[in-house]
Parts: sequence; structure tokens; C-alpha cells
Amino acid sequence: MDSDTQLVSPTLLPVSLTRLRRLPAGAILALVAVVVCLAAAPGHAQSTTQSETNAKVLFDSVVAQAKALAAEDYVPPQEAPPALAELTFDQYRAIRFKQEAALWRGESLFEVQLLPPGFLYRQPVDVHIINRNGGREPLRFDPTQFRYEAEGLPAPESLSEALGFGGFRVHYPLNRPDYKDELLVFQGASYFRLVGPDQVYGLSARGLAINTADSQGEEFPHFKEFWLIKPGPEETRLTVIALLDSPSVAGAFRFHVSPDLPTSMKVEMRLFARKDIRKLGIAPLTSMFHHGENNSRFIDDFRPEVHDSDGLLMATAGGEWIWRPLSNPDALRVVSFQDENPRGFGLMQRDRQFDHYQDTGLAYERRPGYWINPAASWGKGRVELVEIPTDTETNDNIVAYWVPESPIKAGEPRDFAYLLTSVDSAPVDHHLAKVIRTRVGRAHFHDGNARSLAQKRQFVVDFRGPALAELAAEMPLSAHLQTSSGETRELTVTKLPNGKDWRVAFKLYPQEAEAADMRLYLSLRGQRLSEVWNYVW
Repeated sequence: MDSDTQLVSPTLLPVSLTRLRRLPAGAILALVAVVVCLAAAPGHAQSTTQSETNAKVLFDSVVAQAKALAAEDYVPPQEAPPALAELTFDQYRAIRFKQEAALWRGESLFEVQLLPPGFLYRQPVDVHIINRNGGREPLRFDPTQFRYEAEGLPAPESLSEALGFGGFRVHYPLNRPDYKDELLVFQGASYFRLVGPDQVYGLSARGLAINTADSQGEEFPHFKEFWLIKPGPEETRLTVIALLDSPSVAGAFRFHVSPDLPTSMKVEMRLFARKDIRKLGIAPLTSMFHHGENNSRFIDDFRPEVHDSDGLLMATAGGEWIWRPLSNPDALRVVSFQDENPRGFGLMQRDRQFDHYQDTGLAYERRPGYWINPAASWGKGRVELVEIPTDTETNDNIVAYWVPESPIKAGEPRDFAYLLTSVDSAPVDHHLAKVIRTRVGRAHFHDGNARSLAQKRQFVVDFRGPALAELAAEMPLSAHLQTSSGETRELTVTKLPNGKDWRVAFKLYPQEAEAADMRLYLSLRGQRLSEVWNYVW
């Protein structure tokens, strides 16, 4: 244990939440260490690893901290000093953590590198290590652990040890045993990202979203404190616990990271509301879509497509798979998918061919998709997709999350849990034929009304799947197409020359000033063979 840890009599361990919330954070962590040591003592049977035991006890204590925090007025976090907060992007990137100073180097399959505060990451966070015996090791900012590789950076000796950190990143031998790739990063507000084998960072996940695309303005909760549970030398699981805070809510989060095939993360949270929350976004995902094959406006770019994700995928409680291609709209667009206890949802990068991007530096074809599987019944609610206009690929303009039908009220606790998996084009349990292309253009026909000609649109949707590839071109494959407004005509279903893909083509006559919400899927003699293509024009 740490030198500041005090022993507590076992008879005092059942502390009520009322008493626990009055303890300072250091005393709570000391109590955690004692409980862990007692659990590891002779005569106490253990069916879990030491890391798991440490994580369970610690999470309970952070839940108590979150509850106490939510009962108090919100205090905005202190910001990094101007010398760091005013750094440019290039200057900030020139402050690099020394690899040889990585936490657990040579002691574990995992290594941790700390990130400095500054640039956009102006709210420093506290980071603690929970050692194998349950003892706490608070980390201090050490300027000597960083390299400063640009002009105009603050002098290391001017940086205080009390600064805190901008976040941290975790390394692991993901692709080969002799090199530890960057696996996971927590940095900024409640953002985090993870990758699987042969993937590169793309979209981001968040701990929580509040009032996204709402008229009263979005609130961005932030992780203010982290605890990293030190794993054993050969353990392949890592647990991170975090304390979240914002004007409306405080919460405790537990992240169980498994760098398997595919990489996954079990997320558990307990939230305590300070005030009524109008729209709570659970398991939020944030991505970028600048242009793609469905683009309907001119883009002056040598690259055919530029996006971190190209569609929203949802598995409903009724067993339906829905694919919604993303777009870069002219105005803010919010689309909802109502359901009760959905099986999952996520933002996917389905197109994984380099030729479709032609970007040798950014490797868009290797960006991951994130799939969310609720770990328990989430009840009634909706998956909400937000698309924001953007003229640059540096802006994240796509957000997706789950909104519970029952809003959270002031003083109310709420629990959620889910599994986040880093996938390629789709989760492994999706076996139906998938949409691989959506193309939109002007319909080439004329009905005598020149003014209405430009409003009529030609749609081409291509499907691919093992069952489709085996069908002869003469088979009576049916396309089921619906639209909420307007009229569709000239619907055709054709097998493509490559001998495996099928194309559905049709023309849309939109109704003036009405959005057309369309649904399309393929079947053979009543058997559904494909996911549902959903698109709004």
C-alpha cells in the first residue's frame, strides 16, 4: 500500500453511503485498498483475478464519489495555463511522451503513455494507478518524461507537477508480439477511441451526450479523474475506471478492455442527475462524413470518397437489420429509429477498398466501425442520427446515440451497460446481404415539365451477400420499396456482371417540400435475403 494509506478495522467496513460520501477522495481510496487486501488474505476464496477484485471494489467507491458530487453544486474544472492552452496543433503534437518512461514497461503486456494538457485539451485530468495489492499511486505531471520538439514551447522547468494530464493512451502487442501498438486513447471531454488489428483511428466514442442537436445547446460532460488497474504480467484484460462530471450529471464509469479478435470494451455506468436532462444520449459515437458515392453536389477533391464512417447500422428487437447511408446535408438533419430493447447499433466504415479513397496517408479504408450491444434491457427509446453540414474533413459532423424514452430527472440514479466492439464492415452476427453502394443522380427523362425535371432523382442501390451470389440471374428476386412521400417508378432488379452482386434501380418523384423517407429490401419467394436500406431525400 501507499505510505498515506491507513488501516481500517474490518468491523468498520460496511460504511453507509451517507457516511461514505462525506469522506475525502483519499480516504475513500484508502478504504478501497484495505478491502482489497482483506479479500486477498488467507481464508478468503477467490474466483476472480486480483485485477477484477481491485476493479470491483474501486468502482463501488467511485460510484459513492459520483453520488456525493451530484448532490453538490457543479464546479467547472480549472484550465491549463495559457502557455499550454494557446499552443497550436503542431506545437501540441511536438510535446511527446518518452516511450522508455511508459507505465508498466517490461511488467505487463499493456503500457500506458501520458498526454500533456494543452491545445484543445485544456481541462487537465487526474490519473491514478491501482497496484496489484490495491494500493493507490497518484501520478504527478513530470515534464522530464516528455520531449519538446518544436519552437515556442514552454520551458519544461516552468511546468508544474500539479498540472494534471490531457489524457493517456494504452499500448498492446495488437498486430505482432514484438511491438506494442496504440490500442486505446482517452483524451478530451469524455471522448475515447480504440482499434482492432490492422485498423487505424477514425471515429470516436464518448461517455455521454447531453442535448445534442437541441435548441438549448449541447452540454459536454468530461472525465475528471481516472484509475488504471494494473494487470498481471500475462493478463490480456485492462480495466479503467473514470469519474464523469458536468453541470447536469455526475457518474462512475467502468471500462473492461479486451484486445481480442475483434477488440471490445465492456462499458458500465451509474449516473446521478443534478437536474432534469431533456435529452440523454447513451453510448454516443462521433464520426466524419465529407463526401462519398452518394454525394449529390460538386466536391473539388482528387479523392472519390472522404469519410471515417459511411453508414449507421441498427439491429432492431424484431430481428430487422437497417442500413442508413450517411450524407453531408445542406442543413442540419436529425433522424430517429424508434425501438424497444434494440439488439444493437453502430457507425460502420463498410467500404474498405483503397481504390475508393485514393489517400495513401490517411488510410480511410482501415478506419474501424463501432458496434454497440446493450448488455441489458434498455426499454423504449430511439437511436438518433445527427448529420451536420461541413465543408472540411477536419470536423466531426456525424453523431449517433441511444435516447431513453423516459428522461432522467434531478436526483435520479440510472444504470446502463453495453459492449462496444471495434469491427470492420459489420458485426459478426449480421448474415443477411448488405448494401455495398448507394448512388444518387438526376433522373434522365422528361415529362414536359422542365422545372420539375431537376427534382426527379435516379437511385441505384447494390447488394452483396453469399445467398445472392448463388442465385442465377433468372431467379425471381423481388425488391420491396416504400416511400413516405412522393412516388417511385421504374423499379428494376438486376444481377451485375461480376456474377455476385445485385442492383436495384428506381426513380423518385419527390413531393414538393416533403422529405421522402424510403425503405428497400430484397426477398425470394417470401424469404427476406437482405438488410433494409433506409434513405431520406
